[in-house]
Amino acid sequence: MTAKRPATRRTTTTDATSKPRAKTGSGPKPAAKSAARGKPARARTPAPAAGRKTARPRGKPDLRGVVLGALAELKAVDVRALDVRGLTDITDTMVMASGTSDRHVKSIADRVVQRCKEAGFRPYGMEGERDGEWVLLDLQDVVLHVMLPRVREFYALEKLWEGGAAA
Repeated sequence: MTAKRPATRRTTTTDATSKPRAKTGSGPKPAAKSAARGKPARARTPAPAAGRKTARPRGKPDLRGVVLGALAELKAVDVRALDVRGLTDITDTMVMASGTSDRHVKSIADRVVQRCKEAGFRPYGMEGERDGEWVLLDLQDVVLHVMLPRVREFYALEKLWEGGAAA
């Protein structure tokens, strides 16, 4: 009985006639690099296309979530969202937020506009961005007020709409 060589040290190949021949470049090519080293070749799953996500597809995000996410991103102060559906027909949600300076108020409003456009929502109007004390952003279903703390305290919009449930 003769000992068999291990599969990793194979130097010759056989064809259909079972004649051993020396391994040269003219023979059949291995399927993968691992097969050339004597390891069995594994079937590979195709990689996803570059830039393509394999996660579950998402629907269109809700406008309220986009606005609140943008406010949190730029660290708006004292954010309050009021559900005013039962009180007025002009909007569903009224969001009030404060900024620490006039520049911060402008930046918050600009970022909300940017994030809304990226999500596919078009702002209908923006007022007060020049002064930066109080910026009003109309997104139809959401109306956003970004104010300096002293202006917010003076006008007290939350008290005007306190009949609505705080969201």
